[in-house]
Amino acid sequence: MSAFRNPFDPDVSLHRNGCACGRHASQDEHDRAQTAQMRELQDRAVEGAVMRALFPQDGMRRRFLQAVGSGTALSAIASLFPLGMAKEAFAQGAGALEKTKLKVGFIPITCATPIIMAHPLGFYARHGLDVEVVKTAGWAVIRDKALSREYDAAHMLSPMPLAISTGTGSNPIPWTAPAIENINGQAITLSMQHKDKRDPKGWKGFRFAVPFDYSMHNYLLRYYLAEHGIDPDTDVQIRSVPPPDMVANLRAGNIDGFLAPDPVNQRAVYDGVGFIHLLSREIWDGHPCCAFAASKEFVDQNPNTYHALLKAILDATAYARKAENRKEIAAAIAPANYLNQPLTVVEQVLTGTYADGLGNVKQDARRIDFDPFPYDSFAIWILTQMKRWGQIKGEVDYAAVAREVFLATDAARLMRELDMPPADASKPVVVMGKAFDPSQPAAYVDSFAIRRS
Repeated sequence: MSAFRNPFDPDVSLHRNGCACGRHASQDEHDRAQTAQMRELQDRAVEGAVMRALFPQDGMRRRFLQAVGSGTALSAIASLFPLGMAKEAFAQGAGALEKTKLKVGFIPITCATPIIMAHPLGFYARHGLDVEVVKTAGWAVIRDKALSREYDAAHMLSPMPLAISTGTGSNPIPWTAPAIENINGQAITLSMQHKDKRDPKGWKGFRFAVPFDYSMHNYLLRYYLAEHGIDPDTDVQIRSVPPPDMVANLRAGNIDGFLAPDPVNQRAVYDGVGFIHLLSREIWDGHPCCAFAASKEFVDQNPNTYHALLKAILDATAYARKAENRKEIAAAIAPANYLNQPLTVVEQVLTGTYADGLGNVKQDARRIDFDPFPYDSFAIWILTQMKRWGQIKGEVDYAAVAREVFLATDAARLMRELDMPPADASKPVVVMGKAFDPSQPAAYVDSFAIRRS
């Protein structure tokens, strides 16, 4: 296609955003290109499999091609093996997507960056999917719409699939979290009236907000308070408040602070109603926050669609990891249909150069980061906190639940297919200087002086 579109052709768009990726004059042209590209990749996969079978050693294949030429080689092999039929069977068989039109729910926070940006930047379309990303008011609504199958998949807090699968607070329904949406990306923000109360030991009587009971925000806040001798159930109040409502509650004096996802913390600074006490990575550097989640039923009934969707998320996450892409991403996700935040607020979060609300400009490139691998150790730590605070009753097989919900095997395989760096099966977890051994979860729970279990 010419880079210069005919301005006198009524069927041609002169705008760069004529399709999902901005590289085609129309969505139809984009879809045709995507279909052709996918078919070419499928054909190459079949040809590669046949050549590997005929020439187990790559040196033999090279010598054969050098001797007869690629055109003659293709004709010769096609005369012996029905390549055309094999390609058509592959295209119509295992590689076919069961569904291409999907709905994915998200909460308007930067933790959902890969899920959101995959829409305007064309990552879903790249993998043959037509995804509607649906902005949703709160986590209970996300959960209910996912359970009712109104959403095919959803942005969830990383503890939510574990709670749903174990039946914590409800009947158990098998759920999966095959990718982590973001690591770090949270902060404790306090009202400006408390700028001289930086010692948590003096926070008795404070009223805090977290986004949901089953959230890293809740567990990290509780951990932080308890390590400073504050019992989170008796010395302070902790209530669930949807992220979009947190700044308004802080401004109104209904709460003294929150441990919230961004850009909520930065918006409180931007509005002059709060300051950032500390980033969550100062509690646990590299901790998971949100996850890409889908029911086990969806995964089993739509395996090809599931793999394509997960690949799109992993692809977007890899793009988001690169610092040089952060400003572009901020511009893509800041508008009203996504985060509905001032661009400068989103940029401060994603770039890590930010005002703290106390007159300082700080730099922390890892304020938020993106590593999609769902480590078992993450899931086991979350389960220990659910057990510690009485959300899980009775015995729990920590390792088995982690394997069944955090689909590390799927993530590792698809990451290899996308040429993403291989991930380790485990990752060290250190929270406020205390190492966590995922092979000893029960002992870890018992080691805390303040607990409900």
